[in-house]
Amino acid sequence: MDFKTSEAHVGPRSEDTLPATVASAVKVVIVGGFGVGKTTLVGSVSEIRPLTTEETMTEAAVGIDDIAGVERKTSTTVAMDFGRISLNPRLVLYLFGTPGQERFWFLWNGLFEGALGAVVLVDTRRLEVSFDVIGKLEDRGVPFVVAVNAFPDAPFHPTEDLRDALDIPDHVPVIDCDARDRVSSRDTLMTLMHYLHALATGTSEPQ
Repeated sequence: MDFKTSEAHVGPRSEDTLPATVASAVKVVIVGGFGVGKTTLVGSVSEIRPLTTEETMTEAAVGIDDIAGVERKTSTTVAMDFGRISLNPRLVLYLFGTPGQERFWFLWNGLFEGALGAVVLVDTRRLEVSFDVIGKLEDRGVPFVVAVNAFPDAPFHPTEDLRDALDIPDHVPVIDCDARDRVSSRDTLMTLMHYLHALATGTSEPQ
């Protein structure tokens, strides 16, 4: 199988160097079921060349990974995606995208170590793949926001219907997102940061 990572290079690239003004960094995780767009989001928003750990899917995954609804998907994350974005000159986010298949969930323990919060990407064509993901976050006590990824053929559901279907509390933000678009992905991360700040300061209100 082909194994894809970011291209090798000699020495640090200038765009990868952490700005001298940065005073703090925050780790967040991008989670979701198989094929919901986690790698795409990290790649679209990262200001450095993202690290990916994707393998080409083969017949070995037949009967193991549920590809219903994403039959055209040809590769899958087997460890993590990693990227970085500066929210302002003093604050950067380190982004860790998790693998979506249940057989790789044992890696989540390490990826969640030290994480401040999470973005749950949702595909409305396959809401059922989000149930266990959200349950695991709630079990771990990890704050999260839900971002509904904009797939061209995905059905539209009102926010309240999505809340009911996914059993999401009223105070947890549910927003629309296009994981392919840098601005939309950045705004999703900003929503998470505002939510985390509200929780920390006791100013969280129902969305």
